[in-house]
Amino acid sequence: MCVIERSPVIETRRLTLRAPDMSDAPRIASLGADYAIPKMTTRMPWPYGQADAAEFVARVQSQDWSRSATFAIELEDAGVVGVLGFFPNEDGRLEVGYWIGRPFWGRGLATEALQGALSWATHDWRRKLVVAGHFADNPASGQVLVKAGFLYTGVVEAKPSVSRGETVPTRMMVWLA
Repeated sequence: MCVIERSPVIETRRLTLRAPDMSDAPRIASLGADYAIPKMTTRMPWPYGQADAAEFVARVQSQDWSRSATFAIELEDAGVVGVLGFFPNEDGRLEVGYWIGRPFWGRGLATEALQGALSWATHDWRRKLVVAGHFADNPASGQVLVKAGFLYTGVVEAKPSVSRGETVPTRMMVWLA
């Protein structure tokens, strides 16, 4: 794997994926305050507020970009609309997670962001395999993953949801370059 000296910027047709900074925290907090967002993630607490967003941005700013990569998803003329991140999972494999704020659902933004990020991971980070999962009660996220080229593995894992305070059946998927 290559060493990344600074956080990358990924450009797609409508989006810019870049490292979030503290000026993004209010927008991230506003979008994350809608329970529909944290309930479909493993790590976001509920309620989600300004302090949570600021802590998230601070954590991202100190990440090792050779192991993890977290991006603010910015839509032209609309600002930050979500987040996408790559991280090593408990098995040491590269996993991706993402969310898009509810006002921006149904526009193909998650698929576009994910396709751009996977292209970057393949070409710049030299990754050939990425795993992901979606909560079984979130089939829309499964469709995003399928459109981006992920395949179902047939494995369903019980993954924790901090906001729900319980484990949730999670349909696991894999993407191969």
